[in-house]
Amino acid sequence: MTDRQPRPSSPADFSEPRWAWLLFHDGRAAWLWLIVRLYLGWQWLDAGLGKLGSPAWVGRDAGTALSGFAGNAISETSGAHPQVQGWYGSFLQNVVLPHAGVFSYVVVAGELAVGVALILGAFTGIAAFFGVFMNANYLLAGAVSTNPLMIMLGVLLMLAWRNAGWIGLDRWLLPAIGTPWEAGRVFRHDRAPVGGSAPQPGHGA
Repeated sequence: MTDRQPRPSSPADFSEPRWAWLLFHDGRAAWLWLIVRLYLGWQWLDAGLGKLGSPAWVGRDAGTALSGFAGNAISETSGAHPQVQGWYGSFLQNVVLPHAGVFSYVVVAGELAVGVALILGAFTGIAAFFGVFMNANYLLAGAVSTNPLMIMLGVLLMLAWRNAGWIGLDRWLLPAIGTPWEAGRVFRHDRAPVGGSAPQPGHGA
C-alpha cells in the first residue's frame, strides 16, 4: 500500500516549482540577473547623470524642472477621467512644490545611488526597492514612459535578491553583513566564510 502524503495544513507546506527555485534561489541564474541588473542600473544612472548636468535640477535653478513636472501633474487631476489621483496631486501641491529645490536634489541623488548600486550589485534588493518606489511616484504623477517596464524588472530583482547581486559586490556583502531578519540582528558575525560557492538548490544565499 502506497503511503499517502500528508495534506497541506498551511501555505508553507506547498513546495515551489523548479523554475521558481532556479530563478530566485539558484546561483546559476545569476548571469541572467546580471543582464537585468546592468540594464536597469544604466537606465537609472543615465537619468541621474542627465539631471546632474542640468542647472534646473542641480545648481542655481534647482527645483525649476521638478516644479514644472509637478505643476503639469497637478493639472491632470481634474476632468472626468483624471490621469493623476487627487490625493497625489495634493501631495505635490502641498509638500513637493514648496520644497522643490530640496526634492530636486533628492531625486537626482536617488537615481544616481540606485543606478550605481544596481550596476555594482551592492544591496541589490534594497536598491531595486527604492527604484520601484521612484518609478511608482513617476507613474502616480502621470509619467508612463519606461516606468512600467522598470517596475516589473525591479520587482523581479527584489524577488531574486539572494542571487541577483551574486555576480557583484553582494557576493561578499551578504555573507559579511547578513540580513536584519536573521536572529533579530542587522549584523551577523557568525556567517559562513566570504567567497563561498554560489547558492545552489536546497541552500540559502
